[in-house]
Amino acid sequence: MLLPIIAVLIGLVLLVWSADRFVAGAAATARHFGLPPLVIGMVIVGFGTSAPELVVSVLAAAAKSPGIALGNAYGSNITNIALILGLTAIISPITVKSQILRKELPILAVITALSAFLVFDGNISRLESILLLAVFAFVMGWTIWQGMHTKQDELVAEVEESISAQPMSIKAAIIWLVIGLVVLVASSRMLVWGAVEIASHFGVSDLVIGLTVVAVGTSLPELASSLIAAKKGEHDIAMGNALGSNLFNTLAVVGLSGVIYPIEAGREVFIRDMPVMGALTLSLFIFGRGFFGRPGRINRIEGSVLLVSWIAYTAWLLAGSFGGAGA
Repeated sequence: MLLPIIAVLIGLVLLVWSADRFVAGAAATARHFGLPPLVIGMVIVGFGTSAPELVVSVLAAAAKSPGIALGNAYGSNITNIALILGLTAIISPITVKSQILRKELPILAVITALSAFLVFDGNISRLESILLLAVFAFVMGWTIWQGMHTKQDELVAEVEESISAQPMSIKAAIIWLVIGLVVLVASSRMLVWGAVEIASHFGVSDLVIGLTVVAVGTSLPELASSLIAAKKGEHDIAMGNALGSNLFNTLAVVGLSGVIYPIEAGREVFIRDMPVMGALTLSLFIFGRGFFGRPGRINRIEGSVLLVSWIAYTAWLLAGSFGGAGA
């Protein structure tokens, strides 16, 4: 049992390091090829921080462990909003100024509702997975179009400033891109193997392992980048990380995993996990958009509520699993 635990711990450390190097190399490479700052921020950085979720879920699906694949994606969404944005807002209240992010918030809410509809029957088929990938392609195209036609936006300015502060030659960028990707895949394989072994040993479902240990581990890159952005006052980047990651997880990660191996979603996914993810997504929409003259903002009190929600949800999962009422 010691070896799987060591594999998970080492896998998580390497996962965080490789994801950081992969995103930094990808962003610098994109900049050298002249991609617009918004595309780099939303597509390369925003979706790139979800590379761990993608690789882990794809490998889990290939190993016929769909519970880890689905739990990782949905658990990461819950973690991104409740844990990461909660902690970030406590450190520095998040003010959403970007009009592009405000437009994407309702899109995330609609996509979350679509996901709930797909898991209602307890299965995400290959055809439904292809639908998710098609929606992802549309959202990507729309994001890029928005970036090309939006001259002034707070997110664009913050991304440009952030990238300029970390110059990297094209040679170094490509080297780190390749090294980051190789280590990312290797550490993900290590993490999936260890997680499956631990779940089997303790009699915990791979879904719960995916929703907790794996989800938090693969979300560490988003946590690090969001906290750093908050300390710098780059609130739109912090929000963009969470928003972009959740869109990527819900559409691309689940979609690609389902194409590889159709996902069986137990009833508990719809009656337990989906309501939590839906409620958090709705709160993000309300806080981020701002209503009745209130600007889009997550203050410290709201951040504390989000953080407590994550703690309560995680405790609920673990208590149910180890208490004999497991998922």
